[in-house]
Amino acid sequence: MFALPCAGSLLGMWPYLPDLLARPVPRYTSFPTAAEFAPGSGAAEYLSAVAAIPVGSDISLYVHIPYCEQICFYCGCNTGRAGRASRLTAYLNALLAEIDLVASALDGRANIRRIAFGGGSPNAIAPTDFVRLVDALTCAFATGRPEMSVELDPRGFSLKWAEVLATIGVTHASLGVQTFSTQIQHAIGRVQPRKLILDTTALLRDAGVRSLNFDMMYGLPGQTENDLTESLIQAIDLGPDRVALFGYAHVPHLVPRQRQIPDDKLPDQKKRFEMAWSGFARLRSAGYASVGFDHFAKPGDGLAIASRNGTLRRNFQGFTDDRQEILLGLGASSISMFPGLIVQNEKNAGRYRMRVSAGQHPLSGGIVRSPDDRRRAIIIENILCNGKADISAVTLGLAGQERLQEFARQGLLDVSHDVLTLSAKALPYARGIAAIFDPYRTQEKRRFSNAI
Repeated sequence: MFALPCAGSLLGMWPYLPDLLARPVPRYTSFPTAAEFAPGSGAAEYLSAVAAIPVGSDISLYVHIPYCEQICFYCGCNTGRAGRASRLTAYLNALLAEIDLVASALDGRANIRRIAFGGGSPNAIAPTDFVRLVDALTCAFATGRPEMSVELDPRGFSLKWAEVLATIGVTHASLGVQTFSTQIQHAIGRVQPRKLILDTTALLRDAGVRSLNFDMMYGLPGQTENDLTESLIQAIDLGPDRVALFGYAHVPHLVPRQRQIPDDKLPDQKKRFEMAWSGFARLRSAGYASVGFDHFAKPGDGLAIASRNGTLRRNFQGFTDDRQEILLGLGASSISMFPGLIVQNEKNAGRYRMRVSAGQHPLSGGIVRSPDDRRRAIIIENILCNGKADISAVTLGLAGQERLQEFARQGLLDVSHDVLTLSAKALPYARGIAAIFDPYRTQEKRRFSNAI
């Protein structure tokens, strides 16, 4: 686990080293990353991997709803406007058919311990359709009573939705807050008054949600450090159990909707860095434990406990206390992970529906993880989750060794007896350090966001 920092100045706590932040790097929610997925590969391996799941194994499910009632300018998720009811009905019918396909291949061999609903916005569908979806999962997979989590857009939340979550037994929820600044909300296309967040929080607590996350953002157009501070003060006052403080990833060449955000309105790298530290210090002083540099949890929350115990993991939902080695994805663009394989479903909802309606598993591509990939995946995950990794199982070329020394010379890491240990001030550089162990990365691939 990272050494917890004490109070201190920005420059004393996190040194600002722009050259070490300049290289875009992945968020490493998997390794290899989705950038390495080969189109058309992994389908046969997927069926073999599902068939090889041992009887009695514990696994997790992820269910993707690629629709929102309103589309935000900043969003990089695979989502589209819900629009016509017929569009949602057609998608849900395909999703139910895929559930049957996967459940048939699994043939009851595994125990479903967790189900995460993400998007998009799962509450873009009707509450009754959500009940129908959960019933289908329960019947098809004989789930018992898994832990369930759901991502929510407060603009589409209601008392009926709260009643449904309470009846189903959803205990974990993530609320897209982003910012409380009205001006910035207009700039990013996500207008939601503070009272809406307050009322939604109260409804979720009354519904039995015991672990509530707020997604917050820095680096937004026109945002200042004072704007971020004020938003975090208001967020902390509402008492979420977790806060994810993300830096806005501006990649309009990959996400066309982001072209509505002018480049010249964005804070520069130094201001982003100062915001990241300011948010970190604010949340730490409010009693939240740090999980990496951009996730925070109250000491009694499962995420903070996993961080303390050294059992923290990283998957496509980010940092998690889910310890299952196998995650099965359902829905358009969802990703399934096995120890030796990562595969993704069709991203386009129309092609996804066509594949499923033809009785096919709707896989679009993936990657078989070599033994070396798996060794490097462990190192990268340990760097990001624990701040320490045994690196003896892999070799670095001359360029990698020189890159490692760049960070070492700045006091950000130490290597002793093949164990790499990050210092507390290395938190914002952790992804850049992890990238040294990623042989797929090349400087010319501008496919990733800022390191901070």
